Amino acid sequence: MNLSRPLWAPTRLLCFTRTATYSSAAVSSPATASNSSFPLKNVTKSNFEAVLSELRSHVRAADFVAIDLEMTGITSAPWRESFEFDRFDVRYLKVKDSAEKFAVVQFGVCPFRWDSAKNSFVAHPHNFFVFPRHEIQVDGPSSEFLCQTTSIEFLAKYQFDFNACIHEGISYLSRAHEDAARKRLNFAHGDETLDASSNVTNIRDPKRIGIADVLFKERMKNRLHEWRDRLLSERNMECQGQEGSNDYQRQFETIFFKMRPALTLSDFTSHQTKLIQLVIKKHFEDLCFVVVDDGDANLQQLVVYVDSRDDKELLMQEVNSDQREAAEMKIQSAIGFRHVIDLLSSEKKLIIGHNCFLDIAHIHKKFIGSLPSTAEEFVSSIGKHFPFIMDTKILLNGNGILQQRMKKSSTSLSSAFALLCPHIAFSSQSNPAFSSGVQVEVQVDDLSSSNWNSGDKHEAGYDAFMTGCVFAQACNLMGIDFVLPSENLADNEKLQKHINHLYLSWASGDIIDLSTGNRTTEPLRSNRSKKHQAKISFENIVLIWGFPANLNARKIKECISKVFGLANIVSVYHIDESAVFVQFAKPEMVSEFLDLKKNLERHDDPISVLHPLTELFGAKSTHAAGYEAYKEICSSPMFKVLFADQAEAVGINQKTTSIKPESVKSQMHEAANNNLTADMLNETTEVQGMEVGANDLRNTNYHILRSSSM
Repeated sequence: MNLSRPLWAPTRLLCFTRTATYSSAAVSSPATASNSSFPLKNVTKSNFEAVLSELRSHVRAADFVAIDLEMTGITSAPWRESFEFDRFDVRYLKVKDSAEKFAVVQFGVCPFRWDSAKNSFVAHPHNFFVFPRHEIQVDGPSSEFLCQTTSIEFLAKYQFDFNACIHEGISYLSRAHEDAARKRLNFAHGDETLDASSNVTNIRDPKRIGIADVLFKERMKNRLHEWRDRLLSERNMECQGQEGSNDYQRQFETIFFKMRPALTLSDFTSHQTKLIQLVIKKHFEDLCFVVVDDGDANLQQLVVYVDSRDDKELLMQEVNSDQREAAEMKIQSAIGFRHVIDLLSSEKKLIIGHNCFLDIAHIHKKFIGSLPSTAEEFVSSIGKHFPFIMDTKILLNGNGILQQRMKKSSTSLSSAFALLCPHIAFSSQSNPAFSSGVQVEVQVDDLSSSNWNSGDKHEAGYDAFMTGCVFAQACNLMGIDFVLPSENLADNEKLQKHINHLYLSWASGDIIDLSTGNRTTEPLRSNRSKKHQAKISFENIVLIWGFPANLNARKIKECISKVFGLANIVSVYHIDESAVFVQFAKPEMVSEFLDLKKNLERHDDPISVLHPLTELFGAKSTHAAGYEAYKEICSSPMFKVLFADQAEAVGINQKTTSIKPESVKSQMHEAANNNLTADMLNETTEVQGMEVGANDLRNTNYHILRSSSM
């Protein structure tokens, strides 16, 4: 996914989706895109089953599969953005929060297969509309997700079909939700299929029973006796059905169920149904009460006549078998789009994405299960499902040949596609300069094309296609031979050092190796022009929030400098309008600062009032803590736009804490593992951060969407 950095707007809004909001007649799900000449397979729930069968063969034959996701947002608050002061573990927590709070609305899948006869790749771009609709009952409330205004406007700008997404989007169950749903259905199935002698075990006659219930039970006993006696005397079923009042015919109808005569029960309340079960249990050994699905998702209550106890057991086995089969069909249907994820996982193909760590986090959260609390656990989990992932942004920034080709150009997907694949991007233009490079033919259904106008950027299917083309061209420039029939790209020596390396954040150079869990830091191309990279010592950082609104980074730095000296304040960096980071020159100054804050709060004498830090700590709402408090706040799933409000909701406001010595040692050890030296940790540097006033930071518009069964 490639969304521009969001702008912050001053309001937020709570919205609920309603099925009636849109006209279903306005929804269309064409097999191929109608608003672009680029051939693309649009997939909704109406054609999903047929497309899935075709996709299986395409993926199995593919050399690699490119993916792309479109989401309803990126960051849930300004302070959730990626900062240069974010430690590796905090960066993961911010990605985790994004994947947990926003929805995936479009999923692009594009298998690429090398065709030696045509000397080109054959691509099959698919554009799946997805929506988190609950097709079956699962634990917890209906799906709820945020919509970031700038992201929704961004999608609308590129003609995203919201009607198709909401009305025709393919639902899904994660593997964790599938397990929970299977247990729930099995439990419900067990209750629904028990016979009259067992499913009323806990139903007893109340000690005090109303005269109406006594009369109702007696009337039901008589009617059931009459019906059974008629069966035993082999009276005419048609004649039987015509006897009695209209109410009788409406409430009791004789049918055949599993080759046995049965009586349907209609228009009874749940209380009356329980009373009928009590009557059957007490007075009729040859009648069996069952509840079955009538095939239209409605439950039908039946009283079935059985010849013997063995016949009753046989009937219940048959009913149980039918119910299990129906439950399995419901679950398989509700799995929905996850069948595509399971296909990609089971085939172990090389998955290609562009700047795709957030995409992979979404895949885990939506289709596998809850995201682990640490990056290390995430690496262990995702590797079991997708052992080979390639990030084209890593490839473009990490290979010398590609760096020369890209020069100083942006490594965004659209820029890389235009620069590396002009013969594909502008295939409709007969320009000899565009004739070189790996050729790609697009195939949708039975139609093949190698000549088209540019597709719709930021449409997941087309972005997946662009990602695959960039990877194919990059491999060609690196000298990788596609002709070799036994060549597995995931095992190619030239690609090995790039496979499973992903940027942890879209705005940093932190790289995580999904194979080992190791992490490294590489400067992004946009930062390589700087004379030096800032070296951040996290044990030197203090977090301050809730300070008076008239204070900004410059004033806070001046205030603290009066006590600690200007040379000892490396930088002050705004998290948002309510919080800042202050980086000291030495780690012990963090403890000194926090101790000084405690002393000033404890005393209210004239000397304390005149202290330079009183301007900062005079307000009781001002709080301070070490860096670990920042991590604790970021790890909370709570949703508050202002950082100070989030800290209060988490409960950090009750603490003024410093970093423990053991924590400093662990961070030093962690830095050493990241090939950093202790000297780098203690070196005083000036962070190339921004100093901004509180008025320069504002919040964004967010919508919360709750989806229920639509």
